[in-house]
Amino acid sequence: MSVTGKWRIVEMPGYPDDYPDLAEPAYILFENGGGGEFAFGACTGNIWEASSANATSIDFSWDGSDEMDEVCGDGDAELQPDGSLHGEIRYRNGDELPFIATKWPSSTAC
Repeated sequence: MSVTGKWRIVEMPGYPDDYPDLAEPAYILFENGGGGEFAFGACTGNIWEASSANATSIDFSWDGSDEMDEVCGDGDAELQPDGSLHGEIRYRNGDELPFIATKWPSSTAC
């Protein structure tokens, strides 16, 4: 298993339970080419300069917006023995937001 793919952010320790899904269902996506995206609370971001997403851990840089303000930072994530993904999204010179995610449920067409 690798970190590649879409993950549902199910918890952000230290933040209210409803915070991650403030604007939409919270997620983080790691693409094979090292890019990706995420959304939680009022923040959306594009991932770039990511280490190999085919590994069991990843470090990345990102830029995006939070409540319509431009923001950027870095982050990391690591697969856990139970199959969950634990990581942190950090704002440059600002907050550090931990997250716990599970693999995004796949859907099949009827």
